Amino acid sequence: MARPDRLFRLLQAMRVLPAPVTAARLAEETGVSLRSLYRDIDSLRAAGARIEGERGYGYRLTEDYALPPQTFERSEIEAIALGLAEVQHMGDPQLAAAATSVLAKVAATLPDDREQYLFHAVSRVYRPDRRYPQVDMELLRRACWDEQALAISYLDKGDRPTERIILPLAIVYADRSLAVLAWCELRQDFRIFRPERMQAVALAGRSFRPRRAALLREHLAALEARSGG
Repeated sequence: MARPDRLFRLLQAMRVLPAPVTAARLAEETGVSLRSLYRDIDSLRAAGARIEGERGYGYRLTEDYALPPQTFERSEIEAIALGLAEVQHMGDPQLAAAATSVLAKVAATLPDDREQYLFHAVSRVYRPDRRYPQVDMELLRRACWDEQALAISYLDKGDRPTERIILPLAIVYADRSLAVLAWCELRQDFRIFRPERMQAVALAGRSFRPRRAALLREHLAALEARSGG
């Protein structure tokens, strides 16, 4: 791993792991020896990161030189905490982990009093029965971002298996369901696919760039017209 990448990974580990975090734990997280870990901490300190602690005690990142200070209002901090908590509860494991990482990065830019608002927000999210689809949601997101066609094995409404090539446009998180908005090449029309009905998903090996934005606008307009909006 290149040293700049390793230093960035070390910073991220110090943002996310409960403080104080031991040198041994940080070395394990970044894949280096303790000796290299101590050198990396010295390098981060020299670059401007405020890292409290010492060998044998543990380390705490108190000010992150990589991110500028933020001056969010209390209500803005509450909105950030609530939004990220919603993602942590309703997102798949990769998205939930990303939300936790974002929370740590935002916290690293806040003064101490504002950081307390973030971790002790008065608004809460409670979703006790959330179930995650077995399909690879990260692959679905990547196909949307990269505008790549997908080959899917799918169970239709009658639980009949079918093979489709779709152009994924967006993933919609509704209150109790998850949906993929897509163009279906079999039906030559827009369709809504449920990830829990996808039995297998793979990249089809071709791009539909740069059609995604236009197709998504058209799909959303059709949905709005259908709902009478």
